[in-house]
Amino acid sequence: MATPSLSSVSIPTLLPFISSTFTQFPKPRFPIIAPISSRTRKRRRIINSVKKREVVPVKNEKTRDRGEAHFDEVEIEGVLNSKTETKVDDGDRVVRSRDINAIMVLGFGTFAVTKLLTIDHDYWHGWTFYEILRYAPEHNWTAYEQALKTNPVLAKMAISGVVYSIGDWIAQCYEGKPLFEFDRTRLFRSGLVGFTLHGSLSHYYYQFCEALFPFQEWWVVLAKVAFDQTVWAAIWNSIYFVVLGLLRFESPINIYGELKSTFLPMLTAGWKLWPFAHLITYGVVPLEQRLLWVDCVELIWVTILSTYSNEKSEARISDAVSETKSSTSSQNSKVRRLCYSGVF
Repeated sequence: MATPSLSSVSIPTLLPFISSTFTQFPKPRFPIIAPISSRTRKRRRIINSVKKREVVPVKNEKTRDRGEAHFDEVEIEGVLNSKTETKVDDGDRVVRSRDINAIMVLGFGTFAVTKLLTIDHDYWHGWTFYEILRYAPEHNWTAYEQALKTNPVLAKMAISGVVYSIGDWIAQCYEGKPLFEFDRTRLFRSGLVGFTLHGSLSHYYYQFCEALFPFQEWWVVLAKVAFDQTVWAAIWNSIYFVVLGLLRFESPINIYGELKSTFLPMLTAGWKLWPFAHLITYGVVPLEQRLLWVDCVELIWVTILSTYSNEKSEARISDAVSETKSSTSSQNSKVRRLCYSGVF
């Protein structure tokens, strides 16, 4: 059979042959490419979703150990630096306070000695130093008696204020404080109570006691001592504790608690000293001179009173400070644990 030539075959005749030939081969599958704008939007959505996620760092044992060691080193260094700075500040403060106390004590002491020795300075013309020392005590006593006649209440208030200040100073030294490192505020409080209350109240009390027992028999002395060491001692000890608590700005509950816990011990402690002293007070010493004698004994008694009154307050303050420190340390340890666990 002869093959027809390409020139003799018409195009309509070839179309069925070409179509049947191409249908025998599989059609190629090309990937469907999305437009550029849609791909960009999809990429942005993925990036934004990743950014919104909360990334939690995972610590292994080595990293945690390194972090804890570094945290401990920083903390220890900060604590040591703060303690060093605190010690330096406390040392400077103690030195300044000691200097002020020394100047104050030396100033008042010099003033008092000068006033006592120069009582006769208007008559010193031609006097020897021996004559000055000889007549100074007698003439000072005469000046004191004259002050008692002119203004007895003010004179006794001044003596009681000085005695109570010195008594508190002795009490602080007895508690272990150095000579010139006493608490000025505490000393001022005690002196203020002695000046405003003890001198004036004692002046009127001794006059009231004489009016209450106007007899001259021997048993009157014992009756006055018994009344003094029951009624008056209870009243004055309560006044002293309450007023000192108010001057320390303490609450009435704390003042009442301290007074309740120290009332009987202080009253019984006074029975070891005052009955023997008051045998002289009511049996020998005249009425106008009794407070001076009592104030001389008060140097011992104020030391006991001040010690009892302030040790309770200082113990309570130290307990409050220790509780604050313990709560602060517990909070710091809690924060440290949270830091170690990776919460912060």
